[in-house]
Amino acid sequence: MSESVLKEKLKLLPDCPGVYLMLDREGTVIYVGKARVLKNRVRQYFHSSEKPVKVQAMVEQIADFSYIVAPTEVDALALENNLIKKYKPKYNILLKDDKTYPYIKVHTREKFPHLSITRRVKKDGKYFGPFMGGISCKDILDVAAKVYNVRICTTAVTEKPKKPCLNYHLGRCLAPCAHLCSEEEYAQRVDKVLSFLSGNYEEAERLLREKMAAFAENEEFELAMEYRDRIGMLKKLQLKRITSMPRDVDADIWAVCSNGLYAVLSVLVTRKGIMQGSRNFPLEEGAGEAGESFLSFLIQYYTNHEFPHEIVTDEMFDDALLCEYATEKTGKRPEIVRPKLGVRRELVNMALGNAKEYLEKSISAIEHKNDMTKNACARLQTLLGLQHYPKRMECYDISDISGVDKVGSMVVFTDGEADKYAYRRFKIRTVEGADDFASLKEVLLRRLDKLGTDEEERFPKPQLIVIDGGKGQLSAVKAIFDEKNIQDIDLISIAKREEELFTPGRAESVRLSRRDYALQTVQRIRDEAHRFAITYFRSLHGKRNLASLLDGVEGVGKQKKRALMEKFGTFEKLMQATEKELAEAEGIGPELAKRIRNYLENL
Repeated sequence: MSESVLKEKLKLLPDCPGVYLMLDREGTVIYVGKARVLKNRVRQYFHSSEKPVKVQAMVEQIADFSYIVAPTEVDALALENNLIKKYKPKYNILLKDDKTYPYIKVHTREKFPHLSITRRVKKDGKYFGPFMGGISCKDILDVAAKVYNVRICTTAVTEKPKKPCLNYHLGRCLAPCAHLCSEEEYAQRVDKVLSFLSGNYEEAERLLREKMAAFAENEEFELAMEYRDRIGMLKKLQLKRITSMPRDVDADIWAVCSNGLYAVLSVLVTRKGIMQGSRNFPLEEGAGEAGESFLSFLIQYYTNHEFPHEIVTDEMFDDALLCEYATEKTGKRPEIVRPKLGVRRELVNMALGNAKEYLEKSISAIEHKNDMTKNACARLQTLLGLQHYPKRMECYDISDISGVDKVGSMVVFTDGEADKYAYRRFKIRTVEGADDFASLKEVLLRRLDKLGTDEEERFPKPQLIVIDGGKGQLSAVKAIFDEKNIQDIDLISIAKREEELFTPGRAESVRLSRRDYALQTVQRIRDEAHRFAITYFRSLHGKRNLASLLDGVEGVGKQKKRALMEKFGTFEKLMQATEKELAEAEGIGPELAKRIRNYLENL
């Protein structure tokens, strides 16, 4: 876009909230931002005023921009978060490899509530956590069952009583499903469990000690040792209590440490006055203003985590906007605390110390990772003369045995890193017998047919496709590209023996050192495509073998085969199954189980 056209476009920006997307010359989204007033915010990037290094580097890459108007700034914040996840822009701070931690859920909407472990927090019960390491949710549930005898199973409590299960006989459940306790008695136990999960461990420890002593007196030493271990676990929890922190406060304490190029965000998580754990997030500094970048990161983080009562930090950002977003999304309004003194100040200092230490230790690891990923992609573009920086690379592989159960795989690397959510698997539909190239052609055509259609949003156009093979395989695939008139996707191949790289139109191969990160990136995606195809093939082939194995058994049709496959899964497990185990499969029964067992023994 010419400078004059860009200036005219800037004049047309609306005077309202929204999200803007900065695009480079190839149309790739390189930055996503939100604005209270789009007209003012976007124009700032194109003023001649001095800008931070990262912002200036981004501005030099901008060839165009687009924007989306939002009803309110909160809507713009939510939309910004979704677009960052979708496009993973180069200059945004990104929350990578995020994982959720487990919570203990009390299903309080049930007449006889049970306990479970979950990683999703909804508005359908009471949740306790997250548990971030050191203490297992299963251990906590075990204490709740042993001490308070509440349900940890999902058995429905109905008007018709059921037979008590093993937990009842072991003294771990009151068996409301068998009508062996009243609703009032069970409700009292649930109240005690809620108090226990809120951090009141004294009663639980006392009851555990009484039971341990009783087992020891009866010389049931193994059981006594189990209770001793649970008491030890409660002691660990008590040691994590922050004595000067109110027990009814849940707080996340955030700190940031930066060297101008890289940054680390550290969070300490406290719940009910107990330190649950900490986590560090290594980041590359984004191109946005510090407050905007931190707010954007928090929105990404709290998309997958529960908002606490308090967010404690020194960082400055739009408090009101975050609180409004949290209220609208979850019904909770966190308090933003910037402490000067007291325990919260000490916790912020602790988080900052964690961030500094992590940054010092991880700078070399971060730089090495960049060499292995983004820098390797840029080097690949230079060495091979590719049209584009290979932000999205795709590689394909075919797997079969003698033409049976033919499958194809597509793996995707984004900026040199495996993007496993984008992987796809294909069953080969049109090829008879063992013909790997015909199978590859089918897969590629099915993939390329999605370009320019409504499905391209789910299957974005790659900048580079990698083929496993030498010059011959590359030429054959290039013919497919020519057939589809595809000219704006780069194509290379890698030959296994010498690990040579081939590109269309170049007579000689390109040979790189085995230590070259650019070569290693191509090798990684090639090996990953092979692994992914083999895994899928084994899954299909194993099921097919198990099903065909039963073809000779009279009375075993399609439904009974499926029941046996669901129960045993593998050939080895089916061969080892007893008549009793076979009879337990749906629709089999003792007589047919005996017939199957005899058949298997005579194979």
